[in-house]
Amino acid sequence: MKIVGEGNFRGQIGVWLRPLVFLGHNAITLIGAVITTSAGLTLLAFWAFEILKGGPIHPYAGIVFFLILPGIFFFGLALIPLGVYIRRRKLRSMGTLPAIYPRIDLHNPILRRGFVLVGIATVLNVIILGIASYQGVEQMDSVQFCGQTCHTVMGPVFAAYQDSPHSRVACVECHIGPGASWFVRSKLSGVRQVFAVTFKTYSRPIPTPVKELRPARETCEQCHWPQKFEGDKLVVRTKYQPDEANTPTKTVLVMKIGGHTAQGNVGIHGRHLDTVERISYTSTDDRRQVIPRVTYLDDDGKTIEFNSAELISNSAQLAAGEHRKMDCVDCHNTPTHAFQLPERAVDQAITDRHISPQLPYIKKKAVELLRADYPDRGTATQQIARGITEFYRTTYPDTYRDHRALIESAAQTVQKIYLRNVFPEMKVTWGTYINNIGHEDFLGCFRCHDGNHTSADGRTITQDCNACHSVLAMEETNPEVLTQLGLQ
Repeated sequence: MKIVGEGNFRGQIGVWLRPLVFLGHNAITLIGAVITTSAGLTLLAFWAFEILKGGPIHPYAGIVFFLILPGIFFFGLALIPLGVYIRRRKLRSMGTLPAIYPRIDLHNPILRRGFVLVGIATVLNVIILGIASYQGVEQMDSVQFCGQTCHTVMGPVFAAYQDSPHSRVACVECHIGPGASWFVRSKLSGVRQVFAVTFKTYSRPIPTPVKELRPARETCEQCHWPQKFEGDKLVVRTKYQPDEANTPTKTVLVMKIGGHTAQGNVGIHGRHLDTVERISYTSTDDRRQVIPRVTYLDDDGKTIEFNSAELISNSAQLAAGEHRKMDCVDCHNTPTHAFQLPERAVDQAITDRHISPQLPYIKKKAVELLRADYPDRGTATQQIARGITEFYRTTYPDTYRDHRALIESAAQTVQKIYLRNVFPEMKVTWGTYINNIGHEDFLGCFRCHDGNHTSADGRTITQDCNACHSVLAMEETNPEVLTQLGLQ
């Protein structure tokens, strides 16, 4: 039984296809078809290999198979209609464009098989386009792509990332976050960065992107919910003296983390990150270290302005500064990309027993070698190992003879500390990147809590130690409080 209108439908399809078949016989279209087919088959083969192999793909292989090859595939597809357009335009200019295109004879087995192949290829192309687009975006958002593709440029921050509490959080979760607008913005910024890497015009060191980050409530606070912070935290810091015995001393603090409690918003987070925006400030430098003015909303709803007479030189400078509502990253400015200082890094390594405190003067010698100037990382690792080995071989020959393994282990650990924190090719050395948590190594809290920020009615931003922590012991050899708590 013949379906009514079937002939008309087939005839209409034939009318649509005639110009495509006729005009598609040109070199550009055929080359595009070959390129697309070749790239498509290669992509399918690689995806099959990826599924069978499993595990992460090398970052440079990812660039080839997730970005470059799909780009070639898209290029081939673009050539197909381009060739049709060019041939049509050429025939029209020559006056030879037919008014009626040649009829398509589907009874011809070669032509029929050709249409079947084109149909199958079209379906495959749609599938490949979808998968390639998804995998291309996924690759560009991967930790491998962000941290390892441009290994020289991103080497310092990637080393810090791998050693951070956020090492299992993808870079894009913090640097981009949810939403299409920030996704597009990041990709546009990425184009600029590609050119900077290609032509080596990037900054050395890479500046911290404090001004380009999204507000913390849109990123950090997706996991770290401020209203759920509460309680105190016991902190024990062990420091080793630069003497022969590497004498340990301990500082014991109770940090008043605070947050939302039955008594209201208390402690560090409760006062700085309340449910209402209490604090704003003005900084006059790019790294937000110079803060001449702080504005605070007190419990009575009154706005108080604290100014530092030492930092405000003139009203024009203050007006030109950055005016900002305070959020998490103003203190936690390096939650992932934190760099150590040599003294603290060596102290931690000894505490973790990666460096044996039995080795005389190991704290002093390790810090001395870490702070020395080296032209490159290769030279640094050689001289650090040689320096530690020669020190014990010549100064403490008995230790060198009896504890050779401990000396070699210490040398390797000191090398790792250097490689984790210093990158001469990027001009990253000790203290290049400021950490605003605390106030021992950098200004940190004392940017505002310096005792110099005073309001018109005579109030001052407190510098009282007990406002943020209770000091239970300060650099004591055997703090009694640890014995009372059963911690030693």
